[in-house]
Amino acid sequence: MEITVIGGGNGAYAAAVDLTENGHHVRLWRRDKDSFQEVIQTQAINVKDHESSRTVLLKLANTDLKEVVAGAELIVIPLPAVSQQSLAKKLVDVLEDGQVIFLPPGTFGSYLMAKVLVEEGCKAKVVFAETGTLPYLARKYDEQTVSISGRATRLPTGVFPREQSEHAFNVLRKAFPSVEPIQDALDGALMNAGPIIHPPLILMNAGPIEHFDKWDIHNEGTQTSIRNVHKALDEERIKIREALGYNAPHFPLDDHYNLEGEEWMYGNGAHDKLVDGEDWYEPLHLKTHRYMREDVACGLAFLVSLGEWLEIPVPIAKGLLSIASAVVGEDFRETGRTMENLQLASKTKDELKEMLERGLPHYEVR
Repeated sequence: MEITVIGGGNGAYAAAVDLTENGHHVRLWRRDKDSFQEVIQTQAINVKDHESSRTVLLKLANTDLKEVVAGAELIVIPLPAVSQQSLAKKLVDVLEDGQVIFLPPGTFGSYLMAKVLVEEGCKAKVVFAETGTLPYLARKYDEQTVSISGRATRLPTGVFPREQSEHAFNVLRKAFPSVEPIQDALDGALMNAGPIIHPPLILMNAGPIEHFDKWDIHNEGTQTSIRNVHKALDEERIKIREALGYNAPHFPLDDHYNLEGEEWMYGNGAHDKLVDGEDWYEPLHLKTHRYMREDVACGLAFLVSLGEWLEIPVPIAKGLLSIASAVVGEDFRETGRTMENLQLASKTKDELKEMLERGLPHYEVR
């Protein structure tokens, strides 16, 4: 299958090499031409995993977005949510009818990007899908090398608009056999693990993060008191899901730490694999890191606004959002990805469900 991967981060590099090794024709686009030079010159990425270290040749690595997108059945965008709006504007004139755009994860970027495309006059009728996590546990060592320490075994995925789900899953399963259909894109957005796992880890580890040159929030930073906050925060997410009519399995974060029992998105024992190496022993700048700008300002702010829209108390999420706002010096409830800022706060639940089913007017089936 012809696949486009957009991005220059951990997830994009991992997707490009993994999909190539699975027999697909992969084109990779990255905005930063200078940092992309090594890959452009060699048309290859180095990968390290439990099997070996090797070099994987891509079909195309290029900074020409139109050339990279043309003819692709699937467009994979494993970029932080903060980039979705600006990227959608770049895609307006290059997308083609029938293409499936996959956001792993999306933070309700399916709706946001579709909205931008409509507002900017995009003529192509495309379909979005989003899931709860990256398909890979991955970290780049440098601008040509990525380490993959794990792969997702379950990817609960929702489609926008929902009525195009059959087409979307027919395409997605060719590349990601582990996708599991769920109700719609908001169902997928509320599977996102990032806004649950990362806010407590960075805020409750703020002292050591700022004191030490490097700190592994997933190893020494994951202690019982933090796990307790994870659990309480996740219970708020699940209450919101249930209020919106989304059914189990809810993929509770507790299952991520299981050695047996219910399998989470990366399979049993995923946390132990995560902390086995030193890929996550890294410097974190609290004001700029994607854990703050994506998982808090986008994901956690969205969760808080949904709770308030549904009139469901979410004290843990709200408290963490307030603390994060104080750390950064910015009111994320006002500036973040919220129901208000997405212009959805005035909708009823029925109106929201109808929009999720049918999409925005431009995407309606004729």
